[in-house]
Amino acid sequence: MILSIALKEWKLLIKEKGVFIWLLVMPALFIVLFGTVLGNLGGGTQTLTYIDNDRTAASESLMTALGEQGGFKLEAKQAGELDDQVDRIREGKLGFLLVVPQGFAEKMTAGGDSLAAVELYSDGASDSAAGIRSALQNVATDYREQRLDAALKQAGVGDEAREQALQSPLQIEEKPQNATEGNAVTQVVPGYTVMFVFFVMISMIRRFIGDKTNGMTARLRTTRMKPLHYLLGMWLAYLGVALVQCAVLLGFGHFAYDVALGDLAAIAVLVLMLALCGTGLGLALSMVVRSENQGMAFVQLITMGGAALGGLWFPLEYMPKSMQTISHFLPQYWGQLAFQDIMTRGDHLSGILPSLAVLAAFALAGVLVALLRFRGFMKSAQG
Repeated sequence: MILSIALKEWKLLIKEKGVFIWLLVMPALFIVLFGTVLGNLGGGTQTLTYIDNDRTAASESLMTALGEQGGFKLEAKQAGELDDQVDRIREGKLGFLLVVPQGFAEKMTAGGDSLAAVELYSDGASDSAAGIRSALQNVATDYREQRLDAALKQAGVGDEAREQALQSPLQIEEKPQNATEGNAVTQVVPGYTVMFVFFVMISMIRRFIGDKTNGMTARLRTTRMKPLHYLLGMWLAYLGVALVQCAVLLGFGHFAYDVALGDLAAIAVLVLMLALCGTGLGLALSMVVRSENQGMAFVQLITMGGAALGGLWFPLEYMPKSMQTISHFLPQYWGQLAFQDIMTRGDHLSGILPSLAVLAAFALAGVLVALLRFRGFMKSAQG
């Protein structure tokens, strides 16, 4: 009887194109959109707009060095365009402008206390100039080392001694700890998978409220079917929907973006527990809310608030400490943490047991609330 209820619900859901779009197409589009946008942040070529008033070999060498240091696409402007370019910065149409003043080469070779300056115009309301500032600092360090090397050579210091003098006392040894390098896509794919699992609660609330409104639930009381079988059958139906949803989204991320899924057995157990959690909470809400609109409000709060605070949209370390503490009380945080543990840190089932336990606790709490409220739900339907 429970399976019959689930089969009936699956047939109804297949006929509803809106459910298919909301639970499968929409999450895939979110993954494509945010995976593309966030994946290109910092990875594209930034344009370096500049005006060279010196027009010497030294100024050309500076621009070449900046292009190589920061990976900039150089775009030269004429001296007469200075005011127009500054106006563009003030209007927010240009991030920064570099001006090499006349006499730059002369000051570069003058030696002594002479300093060659460049002018950097930037938008104070944006951090788009951070890259060019870093590149300028690196080039300035290179120039300083060249000047120091020349001074040591003139003083008669040998090549080996000069090399040792210019060598940095600090050496960085990279020791990555994760099995797979993380990027924007490894954040987005599991993040939106977790987020949209909880949106299945919308369909659950609509169905339960709809059955109660059109008299379907009341008619069930006149049949030989046990009311509890109706509840479990509906839960099974949407549990299957959540499992398919997760499989499709993770498979899409793997085949479209080459996301490494890690231990598939651990992923399968996590997906099952995540689906139990989302549908368990969906059962509880369906029994508690009095109208579809009230249910939608609660779902929006749980899904969007949980996504923002649970680290689904961006890494949790970017959030304030207080928000990081709050996130530990949300199921979305534990779902995303478990996915990251498997996909980027190479963990197996034993490594995600704490996350599974928390998700199971939320699922159990939701089911218990649903069972406690189910009798009242059926009575209200009869009324």
